[in-house]
Amino acid sequence: MNRRAKKHVLEGVAQYVVTLCGILAVFAVCSITFYMIAKGTPAFFKVGVPQLLLGTEWKPTAAEPAYGILYIILSSVVGTGFSVLLGVPVGLLTAVFLTEISDKKMAAVVQPAVELLAAIPSVIYGLLGLMLLNPLMFRLEKLIFAGSSTHQFTGGANMLSAVIVLAVMILPTVVNVSASAIRAVPAQMRAASLALGASKIQTIFQVVLPAAKSGILTGVVLGIGRALGEAMAINMVAGGSVNLPLPFNSVRFLTTQLVSEMGYAEGVHRQVLFAVGLVLFVFIMIINLILQRMRRKAVDNG
Repeated sequence: MNRRAKKHVLEGVAQYVVTLCGILAVFAVCSITFYMIAKGTPAFFKVGVPQLLLGTEWKPTAAEPAYGILYIILSSVVGTGFSVLLGVPVGLLTAVFLTEISDKKMAAVVQPAVELLAAIPSVIYGLLGLMLLNPLMFRLEKLIFAGSSTHQFTGGANMLSAVIVLAVMILPTVVNVSASAIRAVPAQMRAASLALGASKIQTIFQVVLPAAKSGILTGVVLGIGRALGEAMAINMVAGGSVNLPLPFNSVRFLTTQLVSEMGYAEGVHRQVLFAVGLVLFVFIMIINLILQRMRRKAVDNG
């Protein structure tokens, strides 16, 4: 009885601890949400929603300040979208290689390399992009726009550089989560597909990946969150100018906007930067809700 009583007490304590952790997590999310709303909404009333969200000029220190963040929003959306389009297929195929195709010796080499990518600080990605990628982009820029009198050369610090860096940075997240989801697919499904005459590649792409799509979508969600929330590396390779998000234009993302100007901003300028943070927060929440709904549908249909 004494042993049973101790076990019952330990289970009760564990239940309370787990419940408390869940409550703290919900409290943290609610606190961040209320804080961002409280700090970000005043700028919409002072500047105006159309001027702030649809304006294309950013001149916070001018005699007549302008706080348009449309190009900044578009840069974040376009940069994140193209980095996901580039990084997710590579990451997914790498996960397939690690789990379904490579032997143990090859996987023992590739897997630590992928994990090492996740351990590298974002500033290192930015430094490598600044020193290696930007000069290559500058050469490509000079080759494409040679003789142009209208193009403003950026030295290779442009949207295309930012997309490539973001695509590399989301790779370990997509690879690790997708590989875990693929490994969780029962071996009986593979055996049944092969027994019906399907080839190994057909089994992978028509049986295994559809069965693992819920976990793969989770990896995509985390990858998008990593891309949207990255600031330091993008600040080093994207140029930092408020422009239309074209491949060879110097651009500024929502995160780099905060990093670049929050240190010296004051008054309405500071309030607008909080509004930028609120817009970023809303974007992340919307994308997470959409992809989580897709994930639930995948689970229901699976």
